[in-house]
Amino acid sequence: MASFGRQRVLGRAIVLFLLILILGAGGLVWFDYLGLLDLKDTLRPVYRALGIKVRGPAPVSAESPALLEEERIAKRMESLQIRSEELDKREGEIVRKDSEVQQKVQALEERNKAQDDREKSFNETVKQYDNRKVNIDQNAAYLVSMPPKSAVAILVGMDDQMIIDVLRSVEAQAKAAGTDSIVAYWLSLMPADRSATIQRKMASKPAALN
Repeated sequence: MASFGRQRVLGRAIVLFLLILILGAGGLVWFDYLGLLDLKDTLRPVYRALGIKVRGPAPVSAESPALLEEERIAKRMESLQIRSEELDKREGEIVRKDSEVQQKVQALEERNKAQDDREKSFNETVKQYDNRKVNIDQNAAYLVSMPPKSAVAILVGMDDQMIIDVLRSVEAQAKAAGTDSIVAYWLSLMPADRSATIQRKMASKPAALN
């Protein structure tokens, strides 16, 4: 009799336990259906076995804080993208202008170098001219101090241009000293053809000291 009573109690406990499980599962299904809980992924096999359509995600309200936050983030990201594109464009413009400046600087440096080379060449030419003129003036003074025939013998051994430069230096020194030039007498002592050539060149090139 006591054993029969225990079996009845055990049976009722099992029934109550199963009933609790059924009620609990039904409650979960009901809460998921109402949207109070999101258990669609967990209960998907149960829904599929019972032939119940799985509830889709609940539509988000246009004024939902989450939706507004997403929209704000999207606008922020769009603004950052536009800003990034503007910065890339400015960087490209800066690189282009820097390249142009570098080209202009290089061109200016090349022009300055060419100008320096021209000035150096000009100074060298002037220096050579000054040195040559000093030598010609010294030779002219030396020849004036010699007997005319000896001076002419030295002159005829020079090229025509050197003779012309020396004769002009002699004339310039005589003019500066206020004395008569000996150039005409030297020319008369030279061979006639050589004297004629020198006089012709002096007449055609009045400033021939090169």
